[in-house]
Amino acid sequence: MSKIMKIHPMDTVAVALDTLLPGEILQLDGEIRVRDTIKKGHKVALKPIRAGEEVLKYGYPIGRASCDIVPGTWVHTHNLRTGLEGLLDYEYRPCFEETEPAGEFTETFDGFMREDGQVGIRNDIWIINTVGCVNKLAETLARKANALFGERNTDGIYAFPHPHGCSQLGEDHRNTQRILKGLVHHPNAGGVLVLGLGCENNNIEEFKKILGSYNEDRVKFLNSQDVNDEVEEGLKLLGHLVEYAEGFERRPVPVSKLKVGLKCGGSDAFSGITANPLVGAFSDMLTLRGGTAVLTEVPEMFGAETILMNRCISREVFQKTVDMINNFKKYFMRYGQPIYENPSLGNKEGGITTLEEKSLGCIQKGGTGVVVDVLEYGAQAVKQGLNLLNGPGNDMVSVTALAAAGVHLVLFTTGRGTPMGGPVPTVKIATNNDLAERKKNWIDFNAGVLLEGKDLNVLKQELFEYVLDVASGRRKTQNEINDYREITIFKDGVTL
Repeated sequence: MSKIMKIHPMDTVAVALDTLLPGEILQLDGEIRVRDTIKKGHKVALKPIRAGEEVLKYGYPIGRASCDIVPGTWVHTHNLRTGLEGLLDYEYRPCFEETEPAGEFTETFDGFMREDGQVGIRNDIWIINTVGCVNKLAETLARKANALFGERNTDGIYAFPHPHGCSQLGEDHRNTQRILKGLVHHPNAGGVLVLGLGCENNNIEEFKKILGSYNEDRVKFLNSQDVNDEVEEGLKLLGHLVEYAEGFERRPVPVSKLKVGLKCGGSDAFSGITANPLVGAFSDMLTLRGGTAVLTEVPEMFGAETILMNRCISREVFQKTVDMINNFKKYFMRYGQPIYENPSLGNKEGGITTLEEKSLGCIQKGGTGVVVDVLEYGAQAVKQGLNLLNGPGNDMVSVTALAAAGVHLVLFTTGRGTPMGGPVPTVKIATNNDLAERKKNWIDFNAGVLLEGKDLNVLKQELFEYVLDVASGRRKTQNEINDYREITIFKDGVTL
């Protein structure tokens, strides 16, 4: 097997599939003598690249050479720099094909039909705090309620601590309310206890104004300051919610009802070669069947945003995408931070050099589908097809935003691994065999087999069937097995 991979015919670099040593001869479009020790996942130059010339990977520029580079040389931060700078003007150049209608597909999963027409893939009871002051109370209630009601017909009772809900102002405060609203309305929760303190900015009466209509049997409220024994009262309310949720049973529903979030974290150089393209192929399968895919991590679209913009279904959606991109750049600029210094130390250790390189790998999770809508942070996905969601790249913040947008589960690709999980099942997909083998208690699915010649079309069908099993309750994800469930809410404002 070749020790390097050239991803696109136009590329001027290839990816090392194993460590390369000085003096080795590589056979690819002629002989190339390796000049440096190049670690697995890192880039090797395939041709002479002059200082200032664009370096190509995935068929697109990933930056410019900061000095002359000769073939066989290691290409990384010492000789490659970003080619991006500042705000950009964009022109709408639609480039997409109309997809086939979804009516000919018959796949189903077993879900819980809710009274409002939504479908859940779990029958959880969630405790959603209005404020961080009751975090420990929420955790105590969840622990005691699981001990009392654990044998009943639900998937468990869970609390999601967070530090917000008071001492926030303006848009920052509203962002917290929008995320909590999305979680309260999430169909994976058969019942919800909204737990407040009583004196917080986001007190229950104020939160109800944001929450909108709700089923009084499904959503209960408890102001801790208003009762003598908040634990006793909380357990009584949770008992009512468990009884209500037990009335739901799984039944077949069309796959068009499924909503899936797309996320990557701890990326390496193989993310854009294995796991992200695999998830993109899954996304295309899902949206072709009328389902919904939601792609977020706006800073990790920088440098590849025009690919998404030209797939927007209309000029209106294109303009919303432009605004989302430029407003996030302005957010960086308000704090005097460089817009394009995004790859983390772990990303760089794994072989990713520039934001363009990271972004070109990241957006592959969205497949080739038409972008049908752009969602503000805290908004819910209502249009079937590929949606873009405004949010940062931070793993927990973006997974929480995806859950609040209504996705039933998240496909999370990773090259370095992470144990974290969101409120919804979080499917970890390894980019390489080593990670999948070492961290079996974190990883749910291995895309690394693509490096060994496994056919993408075969593997995407396996992933599709795996996801339907998770959605139907026939499988639990590692974050569910480990009981790793967390939320983190984006904060950008004054704390009083």
